[in-house]
Amino acid sequence: MNEGILIPISLFLAIFGIAYLYLSTRNKERLALIEKGADASIFMRGKQHTAPIWKILILNLALLLMGIGSGIFIASILDNLGIQDDVAYSASIFLMSGIGLFTGFHMTKNLDKE
Repeated sequence: MNEGILIPISLFLAIFGIAYLYLSTRNKERLALIEKGADASIFMRGKQHTAPIWKILILNLALLLMGIGSGIFIASILDNLGIQDDVAYSASIFLMSGIGLFTGFHMTKNLDKE
């Protein structure tokens, strides 16, 4: 059997399994709430005051890419100062990417308040 086909099949099965578990669990939870007499409007309550998902994705992606770019810039400066290039590049890229995502998290909370 061709071993190269096993990886895409296993990836597809993993994604399908996660989606199936998520949707079936959500459905069972909602049915249990309805059986207990909860109003169906509680399922729509969270969707009224949140920012659109595309705004959140674009904001976080932009800040992540800016963090990577500034991390590469800082790493090149550190490399010219004499720090080992593999340490400087990996550390500054991860640090600045994390700072960018953390900033995106706080900016997303501000979007939800509006």
